[in-house]
Amino acid sequence: MRNLSTIDAGRPGNRWLRGSGVGANHARTALLLGGLTALVVLVSGALGGTGWAVGALVVMAAMNLAGWWFSDRIVIAMHRAQPLPVEEAPEVHAAVARLARRAGIPKPRIYWVPDHAPNAFATGRGPRHAVIAVTEGLLNLLERDELEGVLAHELSHVLNRDILISTVAATLAGAVSLLARIAGWSALLGGHRRDDDGPSPLAALALMIVAPLIAVIVQLAVSRSREFGADATGARLAGSPLGLASALDKLHRVSRRVPMRTADPATAHMYIMAPLSGRTRALEWFSTHPPVEERVRRLRAMVV
Repeated sequence: MRNLSTIDAGRPGNRWLRGSGVGANHARTALLLGGLTALVVLVSGALGGTGWAVGALVVMAAMNLAGWWFSDRIVIAMHRAQPLPVEEAPEVHAAVARLARRAGIPKPRIYWVPDHAPNAFATGRGPRHAVIAVTEGLLNLLERDELEGVLAHELSHVLNRDILISTVAATLAGAVSLLARIAGWSALLGGHRRDDDGPSPLAALALMIVAPLIAVIVQLAVSRSREFGADATGARLAGSPLGLASALDKLHRVSRRVPMRTADPATAHMYIMAPLSGRTRALEWFSTHPPVEERVRRLRAMVV
């Protein structure tokens, strides 16, 4: 791990946020979550009542609440992350402390992931329980302004409560999938009589396939919207969008050559760069992150 130079404290003010579209990203997220909620209602109506919807929401909410509440411990253990001592990376700790002061939140704990692929993620149920993790590859690759942009992006996920938003989206998407499976198998196995209002076997089969697929796409769209929001907020915290834009471009190029050994599909949405992204445009709809080219373009467009 190379020693990083001190990151300059002085940055220009909020002029970098003109035209960043932070409000639009929040509105888009709210619209997508509303769409998932409507899908829950629609599928529960096909099943035959709101009772099933309430039950599915309770089950999925309990599962995701446990994951959200213990997210920092679970994710750290999954990636074999270790605390990053201050004496080994004083500049990283100083940068995170400075960014946290600007954001008005406590300084998150900082962890180090022993992986050569350059990446980073944030987790934790709130600002007081937040963790920022960086890989060995990230620390070895980035220059000081690029690193600060990445740290600001991850801190923005904490500031914007994106872990909670992702949990809500997962709960709604999980409820849709569970309800669709119940409705489908109930109809296919003769759970509805001919005079019932439930779906026909053919409609049930379509429901089992289409509804969960739509829910997953909407859930991924929520994740992509939050990435745009964290990019914009991170540019404000860092004082410039150019460091983050350069970092994203560099991470995108290197990550294609250096696979991430510790990556897991369950946590792919948490990284600044999708560790399991598809190589073809046909799979972009199923990516947890928006195209890097679009993220870089938006960041550079913020410069006035």
